[in-house]
Amino acid sequence: MLAVFDNTVAKIPEGLQTPQQDPLVNALKDAGLARHFSSIHPSAVTINLGQSDLISYSVDKQNPLLPRLFAVVDDIFCLFQGHVENVAPLKQQYGLNKTANEVTIVIEAYRTLRDRGPYPADQVMRDLQGKFAFILYDSTTKSTFITADADGSVPFFWGADSEGHLVLSDDVDTVKKGYGKSFAPFPKGCFFTSSGGLRSFEHPLNELKAVPRVDSSGEMCGANFKVDSGSKKESGMPRVGSAANWSQHY
Repeated sequence: MLAVFDNTVAKIPEGLQTPQQDPLVNALKDAGLARHFSSIHPSAVTINLGQSDLISYSVDKQNPLLPRLFAVVDDIFCLFQGHVENVAPLKQQYGLNKTANEVTIVIEAYRTLRDRGPYPADQVMRDLQGKFAFILYDSTTKSTFITADADGSVPFFWGADSEGHLVLSDDVDTVKKGYGKSFAPFPKGCFFTSSGGLRSFEHPLNELKAVPRVDSSGEMCGANFKVDSGSKKESGMPRVGSAANWSQHY
């Protein structure tokens, strides 16, 4: 899977983009990154979500134990890889029919949050038990919800190009093509949203700090994000009006 978002949709976390970023590394220039992804995965389908946003999906070369799924419901696009172990109780919780699978459960969980659900986002994420990573884009609110499970079971990377686009993929070759040296594994046990940035769902009251990554030649190449046990966020979710969108308060 592949996704590219500009900084109006997904602002790059401080520390992920290295100061030595190659100015020629542009994920969207001449559709080069999408074409590269399609050359590796000939069955890939690419969807342009706007002038500077896209997602691409393929079942080619997938791990049968960590399958890829894609769905669109009410202008919410979701790329999902892996599996959820507690599908049956989640179907019941969200009122879904028997044919619902992991990707439709994720979309419904997001809609519950967006439309003023009863739980904070970190609790919704902890309710998902399994091995997974997903990229969700809501074209109605121009917002994202991106996450990886607590063990980092699915290969999943993110990074920044020279133009400030956030690039995400499970494919290492695509990572190297799109990011240059500004990339890292997506932090396990964390989720990223357009309005709230990067947060840990395992430790929701703690801040995250960027720890620079250094390659074998001693050059900086992005950052790993770790839970800062010495810092605390404000607890609880602010009360908002009944018509408000919870996705603005993740």
